[in-house]
Amino acid sequence: MAVSASTIRNVALLSHSGAGKTTLAETMLFNTKVTTRLGRVEDGNTVSDYEPEEAKRSASVQTSLLRVTDGDNKLNLLDTPGYDEFIGEAVGALRVVESAVILVAAPTGVDVGTERAWDMATERGLPIAFVLNKMDRENANFQRSVQQLQSIFGARCVPFQLPIGEAQTFTGLVSVIDPPDALPDGLVVDFDAARERLIEAVAESDDALADKYLEGEEITAAEVTAGARAAIRNGDLVPILVSSATQNIGVDELVQIIHDFLPAPADLPQSSGNPDIQPDASGPLAALVFKTTADPFVGKLSMFRVFRGVAKSNGEAHNPGKNQSERLGQLYFPQGSSQDNVAEVVAGDIGAVGKLGSTLTGDTLCASDSRVTLDGITFPHGFYSLAVVPATQADLDKMSTSLARIVEDDPSLQFTRNPETSESLLTGLGEVQIEVALDRIRRKFGANLNVKLPVVPYRETITQVTNSEYRHKKQTGGSGQYGHVLLRLEPKSRDEGFEFGNEVVGGRVPRELIPAVEKGVVNTLKEGVLAGFPVVDMKAIIYDGSTHPVDGKPIAFEIAGSQALRQGMSKAAPVLLEPVVKLYVTVPETYTGDIISDLNSKRGRILGMIPETRYTVIEAEVPHSEVQRYSQDLRSLTGGRGSYRFEFDHYEQVPQNIEQRVIDTAKQAKSGATA
Repeated sequence: MAVSASTIRNVALLSHSGAGKTTLAETMLFNTKVTTRLGRVEDGNTVSDYEPEEAKRSASVQTSLLRVTDGDNKLNLLDTPGYDEFIGEAVGALRVVESAVILVAAPTGVDVGTERAWDMATERGLPIAFVLNKMDRENANFQRSVQQLQSIFGARCVPFQLPIGEAQTFTGLVSVIDPPDALPDGLVVDFDAARERLIEAVAESDDALADKYLEGEEITAAEVTAGARAAIRNGDLVPILVSSATQNIGVDELVQIIHDFLPAPADLPQSSGNPDIQPDASGPLAALVFKTTADPFVGKLSMFRVFRGVAKSNGEAHNPGKNQSERLGQLYFPQGSSQDNVAEVVAGDIGAVGKLGSTLTGDTLCASDSRVTLDGITFPHGFYSLAVVPATQADLDKMSTSLARIVEDDPSLQFTRNPETSESLLTGLGEVQIEVALDRIRRKFGANLNVKLPVVPYRETITQVTNSEYRHKKQTGGSGQYGHVLLRLEPKSRDEGFEFGNEVVGGRVPRELIPAVEKGVVNTLKEGVLAGFPVVDMKAIIYDGSTHPVDGKPIAFEIAGSQALRQGMSKAAPVLLEPVVKLYVTVPETYTGDIISDLNSKRGRILGMIPETRYTVIEAEVPHSEVQRYSQDLRSLTGGRGSYRFEFDHYEQVPQNIEQRVIDTAKQAKSGATA
């Protein structure tokens, strides 16, 4: 088929989890004879939910590209996960489409995923269409759902279709935008009101039509259609459609609405993120990689959108971000888990290529003689971390490589190593996302990895000035060891670190041996006397000591310095310090009381509240140990409507009633590790 930037539609399917996106896409493929059977999410045999992790959960966990073709028209559907921990998949998809279709389950109405999808799509400036799906289910109510959409998202949300019946009596629909010759009994009044509201909404978005409307002149059907098309593409009008994907009602009509009213790449050239990039197939190549899939057998499979020019199989491209050339091997059109070989991917279209060398998600591919960088993708950053440990020694050898590969697969995951605790950390948006990542690592790379809550990087310090003395003597029959050190330990202010001082006079400890004392002291700072955490914010001063002309050796003074410090710390009222983070929680205003109460129970200090559109940001200081599982707590408190971020701020002394519990836990962990 011959496609161009005017005949393609790139659409992201968004919704709350369970609204029926995958079933809707499956029905579209079946109706256009792309497939010969209807798969079911419950059976794990749909085209888009092809990963074992999706079949296991009966839910999408990654974006799938589906091609719906009809004559010369091509629809690229990006079926995205509805679960909020996989929001990064939707972010990547929205970067390369011109519009979004948001499904709403008619029995339950607007949910948190609906609001999140709207926010993401409007932030990108994309035209949107709502689909009230599951109109055949019990408790489905069209008028209630429409009123809810309009109350939350505005009066620009206007029905383009009316259902014939609802719930068990739902049998079809009537188009408001393209009126039928005859209306079913009982729908005449509702249709007339809906048609009048549609004409009014179209007129509100066009000055010429507004004048005709106000002067009482008739607006023709062609003017309504053209005006609606322009209003949708400008974001002034949001169609509300109806369907039952399982009953195959409204699905063909949705495809027609997409082609007739939602924009093609040629209509929105600014979607490239670069005003100089026009969707012209004759121009030099400019493409963006928006998803990378790691595979142990074929390597990386990179999905890309061509914004200008043509990508050709066995051609060349340049990655300006890495300043490296890439050879493009065989190009594909993905269809769920399968790929069809193609010779080229033209401007406006979406394709895939395997085994790119250095190119990752968010990178630009362009012509080497016409270099350009497209706007990348800003993926959400998670704050839920788990420490990853290998199940066996064989898994240890595979751990780093497999974690690095899975992060390429999902850029909203981060793999880091904490130098203080020596733990490997996998950080994401929540527990389910990390669980899915570990399942994939096990399946794709054969590495069995376990997770646990990370060790909180506590520290130790002293609160009193004290003197300490240690004499190290060792006689072995030959050359011995002798080192005698007197230290004074002084607490310092928070975050001032460690300082070593020398106040020895008269050469009682030779100057050349002082560095050995400092070395012994510094090495001992790695493990405090309370629970083995690093020691900070302290000054150690050697002020006296003695030596031996033969046995006074550096190793002896190193040992003496170490032991003097350890003994001195025990007498200097040592305390534990805990990391405190600055936490920012964004929630609808109705939840602020619950959030503040919960943070108070977590020993948090509320610093302030900042009202924003539809949301309030609560700023607080909270001990890090109290918010390690905050993603679950926040989801439970807000029904998934809250988001958060935090950053390390400072260290504070652990309250006495908690200190002993931390010490006991640390000692148990240490004894378990050495057992």
